[in-house]
Amino acid sequence: MVHLAETLTRPGATLHYVDSGVDSGGDGSPIVFTHGAGVDHTMFDPQFAAASEAGFRSINWDMRGHGSSTIEDGIRFRGEDALDDLAALIDHLGLIRPTLVGHSLGGNLVQEFARRRPDQSAHLVVVDSTWNAGPLTWLERTSLRLAAPLLALIPASRLPGLMATASATTPDAIEYARDCFARIPKQTFLDVWRATVSLVGPDADYRSPVPLTLIRGAEDRTGNIATAMPHWADTEGIVEHVIPGAGHTAPLDAPEAVADVLLTALR
Repeated sequence: MVHLAETLTRPGATLHYVDSGVDSGGDGSPIVFTHGAGVDHTMFDPQFAAASEAGFRSINWDMRGHGSSTIEDGIRFRGEDALDDLAALIDHLGLIRPTLVGHSLGGNLVQEFARRRPDQSAHLVVVDSTWNAGPLTWLERTSLRLAAPLLALIPASRLPGLMATASATTPDAIEYARDCFARIPKQTFLDVWRATVSLVGPDADYRSPVPLTLIRGAEDRTGNIATAMPHWADTEGIVEHVIPGAGHTAPLDAPEAVADVLLTALR
């Protein structure tokens, strides 16, 4: 487990992060890893290690209210705040056009960051995340609107297990996801889900302003990712990297395969 030794104080929250620094064996190009909803930075431990060993300056962090990062009592988790936190972390570290790697909600955040600040990132790597600007069918719109109310009906004691088995395919990844989900209060988890939905907004004319790499677990059945990401790749004219045997938590289900795709894309 990578220890998050550094902190950044933000309005309503304290963020914890780790910065590998620059290895003399590489060019030190910065990479920022942003985890998904309900989990924490450790989901990217294998890829963080691989990127650091390859000479990249690797930064990993916990979003507010996740892992070791805190959120003040009475403060609700909002997508806008998480987005501002990411921007503040990049500014705090003085990173120049980093590569942004995001999983699930983290993928939604890095998409929005690049849309708002197209000159402040060099490359997006989106893992198991839906396409923010992609088209939505009536059924998909309805599912997004009803997801949080339906999740609210599930008893808090059952929610972590249900979410974990829906997300991961390997025993270790399922156990990890269950433990992470169990540490987040149910209301915060529902707020996190609403934050994810808030970042989705169809825009038929929008294209990524920076190079884009898409990675999806072949067994990912979360939301519309299995249909949206191939469509996204076709629209952008790029190859979608599908990881056999992996689910929604591809970085954990198939860590070496995801690391290989990441490093190949960056090189």
